[in-house]
Amino acid sequence: MTEPFASNPRDPAAYADRNRDRFVEELKAFVRHPSVSAEPRRKANVAHCAQWLSAHLRDIGMPRVRVFPTPGHPIVYADCLRRPGAPTLLIYGHYDVQPPDPLSEWRVSPFAPAVVGERLFGRGASDDKGQLFAHVKALEAHLRTTGLPLNVKCLFEGEEEVGSPHLRGFVERNADALVADAAVVSDMKILGPDQPSIAISLRGSLVLELTVLGPRTDLHSGNFGGFVHNPLQVLCEMIARLHDRHGRIAVPGIYDSVKSFDAAERLRMRRTGPSDRQLLADAGIVAPWGEQGFSLYERYTIRPALTINGITGGYQGPGAKAVIPARGSAKIGIRLPPGQEPDDVERLFRRYILRISPPSARVRIRRLMAGPPSEVDVAHPAVRAAAAAYVRGFGARPVLTRLGGSIPIVETFNRILRVPTVLMGFALPDAAVHAPNENLHLPTFHKAIATCIAFLAEFAAIERRRPRSRNGGFSPSRSRA
Repeated sequence: MTEPFASNPRDPAAYADRNRDRFVEELKAFVRHPSVSAEPRRKANVAHCAQWLSAHLRDIGMPRVRVFPTPGHPIVYADCLRRPGAPTLLIYGHYDVQPPDPLSEWRVSPFAPAVVGERLFGRGASDDKGQLFAHVKALEAHLRTTGLPLNVKCLFEGEEEVGSPHLRGFVERNADALVADAAVVSDMKILGPDQPSIAISLRGSLVLELTVLGPRTDLHSGNFGGFVHNPLQVLCEMIARLHDRHGRIAVPGIYDSVKSFDAAERLRMRRTGPSDRQLLADAGIVAPWGEQGFSLYERYTIRPALTINGITGGYQGPGAKAVIPARGSAKIGIRLPPGQEPDDVERLFRRYILRISPPSARVRIRRLMAGPPSEVDVAHPAVRAAAAAYVRGFGARPVLTRLGGSIPIVETFNRILRVPTVLMGFALPDAAVHAPNENLHLPTFHKAIATCIAFLAEFAAIERRRPRSRNGGFSPSRSRA
């Protein structure tokens, strides 16, 4: 149980320190929900997780909490708008998680979280339940002591890991209710436990499924092998032509719109970002691959990347089966640096695939998810508040970094709400995000809570004299899922 409400002005940071063990146990309860948004069989689990999160927000003292159904998975909203004239902060996070496969490589069951040493292991521990929960616990620390120093709106979705297909429409329909002075997202890594960082750009994402169709049904490879073009062979031949021998993407025109960065910015990135040696160690490889003329840090942040995320087709069981499969498919992910748009890149990709596909097979391309890249205004007061908060929480000034991952909501906030977003990460480079043995470094988790507590106060103080946004929040008569 949480501590009872108190009116005397106690220190929120001290409250968080007293409740560290409870916070970890509550996070374990959160992680136990197998809220895998990509798997239809987990739909009920995702819904149960949304209900758990909404109940927890009520328990910590958020006065208004709502769960909005969507055609996919629910959106959890909460607000506390008790400070007329004070700034409003919109906190975003996602409670859905990646599939845990392969299960055999986990040291603990992915949805039976356990603390091993200083780390909590479990799917979603860092991406994004642990980082989301740092903000929730910061809200609790203020609500249970001095009260929140500003107005807060929370928007927690259950579809980020599948590209947020219903969130943009929700934001468009409810833009007036979601208006704020700034947004904060914590769904990314920092450089290390003693070196926090603020992300200033994210790559966009385009995920396509490429399917090659051959004969109407699987064929006996002895009776037909030699004159039937195997769809899996066609698929592999086409995949082999997606890069040239130097590691550049071979799709014509794909680099034309990529934003160029001057020598000063590239020098800053070399000085503040991870080294090639560090990135090779983080990846567990001995030699790099990819586009020449750029550091490894630059390759995964300011340059496009095309990766094969999975290939399926043919017989996958034990032993042998003499078969020519009727089809083969590959899931292809393309990361988009600043300057690129998903629609443009998809059009170039489709044109190239149709050009290199042989007449002996049919090709189908299906979009699975897409989101544009985004950049952050580093001069905004929310970024200054975040920097000050990191100093209070970590005892170190953050550096500005660029990230290779994608968070679709950031550009949605910018384009629809006209709300700037500060990107405050708390995951470590070795958190195994999207991989077996995902984990959260607990000392960093507690620093994250302290940082989020400080951020609320710092942003309230910096923004106090600026013009305020209209602050209505949701009402039953005008909010729409």
